[in-house]
Amino acid sequence: MSVLAEQALAYVDALHNLARYLTGNETDAEDLVQEAYARALRAEHQFAPGTNLKAWLFRILRNTFLSSYRRQRNDPTVGGLDTVIAQAEGPGTSDWLLGDVELDRLRKVVADEIEAALMTLSEESRTVILLDLEGLTEVEVADVVGCAVGTVKSRLARARAALRHKLKDYAR
Repeated sequence: MSVLAEQALAYVDALHNLARYLTGNETDAEDLVQEAYARALRAEHQFAPGTNLKAWLFRILRNTFLSSYRRQRNDPTVGGLDTVIAQAEGPGTSDWLLGDVELDRLRKVVADEIEAALMTLSEESRTVILLDLEGLTEVEVADVVGCAVGTVKSRLARARAALRHKLKDYAR
């Protein structure tokens, strides 16, 4: 295994989180992450050492998703009445206050509502929110999504405002 491949594995959870929100289900997210890693390993020679590996991987994942989406959109065998939509699994819980049944129930309700609010956003808005939550700078997010920094700032501001509006009951 190459050094780049070993370093790239450190970001599997972050990539999977974004993939899950992009695809809307666990199985497709796993497939997307696997395909993104395969593409990254094939393009390993194109990675410039010293640059942001995490941002490079996120860009590959997003481009892989967009390519797949475009292919599926033009495929007449995808969709239809016989399509089964898998339900996304809820996010994992932290170790903080484990065992408190009431708190665990509350976490599940809140997590489900936050996830539902995120899923109502456009793919572009979800992407910038999730990349921001992963700690990427606006410049890195712009590189991942392939747009200007100003565009990222405005998308992020609109996405945050939309989430605040959808989750306004929690602000009280």
